[in-house]
Amino acid sequence: MFSLQGCKIKYSLNGASIPPEAKTISVGFFTNNTSLGAPSLSQRFTEKLRDVVSSQTALGLVRQNGDLQFEGYVADYNVSPVAIASTDLAGKNRLTISVSVKYTNKFEVSKSFEQTFTRFADYLSTESISAKEPELVIEIYRQLTEDIFNKAFNNW
Repeated sequence: MFSLQGCKIKYSLNGASIPPEAKTISVGFFTNNTSLGAPSLSQRFTEKLRDVVSSQTALGLVRQNGDLQFEGYVADYNVSPVAIASTDLAGKNRLTISVSVKYTNKFEVSKSFEQTFTRFADYLSTESISAKEPELVIEIYRQLTEDIFNKAFNNW
């Protein structure tokens, strides 16, 4: 009756639109190009992005040259005051992290991009950044990887 030979069907897991011919994905090591951030920032981000793409797609994770590829670096790590408590003291501080990402889609080149993603989390100025940093980074990386995944696979 109907012939679908010329149609290109995309499959979707968790709302993700992935070219049907894509079988592998690679997430290169994201280097730390910040002067303030802990050396482990890049490793933790790379692992988080790998976890997200492998848990939310059926693509095979390969070391390099995947059909779909992520690479980049942690571009900024910044702590700044955001709310004033008194004339000399900040009530809250903000940790901001930016990640520069290059995404390459070998099958749909128009979906490839290079973009810097930025997210932040606030904490009370009475708390030290060294004590709060682990939980803040976890939350910021969750948001960043969600943004990156949505840009790559949901065209947001």
